[in-house]
Amino acid sequence: MTDTTYTGFGDKALPFLKALGFHQNREWFHENKPIFEEHLNEPRGRLIDDLAARLAEKKIPLTCSRKTSTFRINRDVRFAKEKHPYNTHVSAVITRSGTKKDQGLLYFHVSPDDSFLAVGFYSMESDELRAFREAIVARKDQFDTALNPLTALGFVFDQENSLKRTPRGFEDITDPAIIDLLRLRHLTLSRRFSPDRLEGTALLDDLTELAIAAQPFLNFGWRVIDPVRAARDEPNR
Repeated sequence: MTDTTYTGFGDKALPFLKALGFHQNREWFHENKPIFEEHLNEPRGRLIDDLAARLAEKKIPLTCSRKTSTFRINRDVRFAKEKHPYNTHVSAVITRSGTKKDQGLLYFHVSPDDSFLAVGFYSMESDELRAFREAIVARKDQFDTALNPLTALGFVFDQENSLKRTPRGFEDITDPAIIDLLRLRHLTLSRRFSPDRLEGTALLDDLTELAIAAQPFLNFGWRVIDPVRAARDEPNR
């Protein structure tokens, strides 16, 4: 493997995002855009390039690219109540296709106050979510085993926006652990990280570690929500 080109985010990365949260105007952003490019956008691109190379080398069925995996700093405010024009974080997804619309992902989020890594299945279609819930009930031991590598790394399920009641069709479930899972709107797990992980290759190493640990869980989900594609891809793993 060739030497990595990613050497961390710039020392002005987090201060820039914090200042952007205060200013939130086009004039300030364009005046300071060179800082954004040098300390945030270009390092993110190098991180993505190097991660894609590592995943390919390790034959992990995930990938990413600067063009298809990153989220814009500009917010889409057309239907938002809060009209600030800029995000105060940078982020990207890693999926089987490298696009944002593919289910089963890794995600990194760099922010002054809340940087984190995440993995899982987000905003599934209703039939996909129901199939996932049915699989958890039917194969709870297998599901738990698939999660073990992630929980060993400190990843926990995101409880935000969980249902207050058990979904229809699962009212007979009495196991509290299963009920908690069935009430999740998204099957995603996350782990916060400190600013020092933005230095050197730490975040690249963390994402590589996550990609390896996530394979059993992602494979479980892929087989549930997209069995045809999973069966097609299985021989190549």
